[in-house]
Amino acid sequence: MWRFLAPLVLLGLISSVLQAGTHLILPFFNLSKDTSIEWVGESLAETIHDALSGSGVLVLSRSDREEAFRRLRIRPYTPLTRASVLKLGQALDAGTVIYGTYQLDAPAARNAEKTNRTIRITARILDLEHTKLGPEYGESGSLNELAQLQNRLAWETLRFVRPKSAPSQEVFKRQNPPARVDAIENYIRGLLATDVAQQHRFFTQAARLDSTFFKPFYPLGKLQWARENYSVAAGWLAKVPEEDRHYREANFLLGLCRYFMGDYESAEKAFSLVLQTVPLNEVYNNLGATLSQQGRFPAALTNFRKALDGDSTDPDYHFNIGYVLWKEGNFSGAAESFRAVLEREPEDSEAKTMLSRCLKASGPRPGDPNADLERLKEDFNETVYLQLIEALGPKS
Repeated sequence: MWRFLAPLVLLGLISSVLQAGTHLILPFFNLSKDTSIEWVGESLAETIHDALSGSGVLVLSRSDREEAFRRLRIRPYTPLTRASVLKLGQALDAGTVIYGTYQLDAPAARNAEKTNRTIRITARILDLEHTKLGPEYGESGSLNELAQLQNRLAWETLRFVRPKSAPSQEVFKRQNPPARVDAIENYIRGLLATDVAQQHRFFTQAARLDSTFFKPFYPLGKLQWARENYSVAAGWLAKVPEEDRHYREANFLLGLCRYFMGDYESAEKAFSLVLQTVPLNEVYNNLGATLSQQGRFPAALTNFRKALDGDSTDPDYHFNIGYVLWKEGNFSGAAESFRAVLEREPEDSEAKTMLSRCLKASGPRPGDPNADLERLKEDFNETVYLQLIEALGPKS
């Protein structure tokens, strides 16, 4: 299990992956004079990102990419020279950079619908590890067929990156059904918006325009989670399908929503599902909390101890173990855990109170003010684990 690897070994493995196995996908540049289709460049990058990460390929996030643009003072959505592409890739320790352009042909007639005009997309892959520029490839068709075009482009990219393990085109098509172009546009405009109200408006419109288009579900759920609208958030998060790259995080947040709604059995199912593929400390901890709330103390302790095995410096894991031991009446064991909390956080008032009760052998009572003290983790980060899996796994 990766949680028990020596830290230096872990860091060394991850460093090698970051230098050679990570992919940077840049927004495609609009060669047209029509600025109303600037969102298409982000849509192409997002679709390729989804295809690669969904197949286990490590892809740098949009926030990482935007930070590199700021750091190098490169304006996004401007033509990039090969030197600029190299700088961006090197700044983020990427092994590969994927970038390209697109152009919307002039209308055949004055009043022609924009979505009927032809869009031509070109992509390139730059191998930074070997300083080699890959072949040029692309797609063309009507803008109204953007979903099909960018899905084919994403599949071709996946074939170049993972030639041995990429699915057939037919399987890929089934996994990525086409969506309406106006739904895609609203979704991408939601990603690009900085105002929360605008994000919600665009994502909601995308979901309304095409009920089969699942990409808005995760961001809508996350927005409602941030507002503490747990029931509404759970409704969106539960709809996120396994094909979505946010599937695991969506279920992590779904588990938290169910927990705060008092539905501990559903929370248990959500956290258990996440643990099937990413055995993270924070997920073990939260599963332990749901089991504790159900009175299943031995199982709760097992999961809290797995979280502690992964990070013995975290005071919350020590606290949760102490709290369950206290509930069981094991006051000496609980006291030891609460002392461990105070060694790390001397001003932790809850740990002080609980230690005092342990020393007095004062257990739970009806109407106890010290009920429901389990500590949850609300941040989910699977990146390090996936990097390690990539480092240890076979190359394709």
